[in-house]
Amino acid sequence: MKNILLAVTGGIAAYKAIDLTSKLTQADYNVRVMLTDHAQEFVTPLAFQAISRNPVYTNTFIEENPEEIQHIALGDWADCIIVAPATANTIAKLSVGIADDIVTSTILATEKPKFIAPAMNVHMYENKRTQHNISVLKDDGYHFIEPGDGFLACGYIAKGRMEEPLQIVKIINDYFKEKVSVMSHSSFEDKHALVTAGPTIEVIDPVRFVSNRSSGKMGYALAKALAKRGAKVTLVAGPTQLDNPENVEVIHVESAEEMFNAVASRYEEQDIVVKAAAVSDYTPVDVLDHKMKKQDGNLSVTFKRTKDILKYLGEHKTHQYLVGFAAETQNINAYAQDKLKRKNADVIISNNVGDQTIGFQSDDNELTMHFKDGQHVNIKKGKKVQLAQQILDELETRWQ
Repeated sequence: MKNILLAVTGGIAAYKAIDLTSKLTQADYNVRVMLTDHAQEFVTPLAFQAISRNPVYTNTFIEENPEEIQHIALGDWADCIIVAPATANTIAKLSVGIADDIVTSTILATEKPKFIAPAMNVHMYENKRTQHNISVLKDDGYHFIEPGDGFLACGYIAKGRMEEPLQIVKIINDYFKEKVSVMSHSSFEDKHALVTAGPTIEVIDPVRFVSNRSSGKMGYALAKALAKRGAKVTLVAGPTQLDNPENVEVIHVESAEEMFNAVASRYEEQDIVVKAAAVSDYTPVDVLDHKMKKQDGNLSVTFKRTKDILKYLGEHKTHQYLVGFAAETQNINAYAQDKLKRKNADVIISNNVGDQTIGFQSDDNELTMHFKDGQHVNIKKGKKVQLAQQILDELETRWQ
């Protein structure tokens, strides 16, 4: 049984949300409901409680279970969230990350799929600002359930009616059927996958080191996505600020040498390796035992090359499918194609880290996949968690 978290906001169409709760329950979904303060001007929590037979949530600050944070726990519990009706106000708040009530706080604190069913006056819906906000959320991966044409509460006959509950249930049914189909037929299921992520740090003395700007977000997203498709995932991660993904074995390392050893020792058993880490190319020749004291004049530190992990993997490849990344600032396609050949990889995924809106530290990225057979696939700018799924979609049938 799937868990549906229904968020009801303050529009006259809130009465339809009662019927939607009933239809979802009849369709064998486990439904919990959140109501904004404005929604309660139109409908009552008791109506939803009676139909869903579950608690109804109305206040971020009422914590009935001291062992959990309510809005975090709700997001974790849900398999998907439906906002119906979604007012222009709520859409606007979500588009800029405002979290000032139970609905917006919960949605901001979860990565679960989100479906938005707008309902409002036609002029509000068609307003450039509303359309901009909708576009922003679509880019962030929100699913929109288009409003219908008909008689509106304001008296207009136009677009703005919340989609009918039966149609919303059908959309949710189709979504989960598609996900089940992908999962049940994933070519990654029960395969061994190793992913590298994040930067490495190369120590100069007990205080100083050299590193790079990698956040590890792309690699972590790929590890999560592989695990969700049934792979047995090992993540070798440099220093990041990210939480360990669920159902993934995580090996934390610091230096390029440590990452090389962790990867090489596990390489033979892998079916696919995705090397997304930004490994330092150079490391200091001498590492000082004590802090280097400041002196007059310039400072020179001699560096030596680190081991080329991707090159090693390409040279020792037997049955493994090898995916590498090329973070470049110029001549991106040419460098990626060259790297593909030199490293004996099956795929090189390139991106422009000179663009500060994507790549290092950003939640977004824009990629090109360069395949060994000469094909290439452009993946448009989006959230890294979404791009990870698109990468795996492209690899699903190719990698074996």
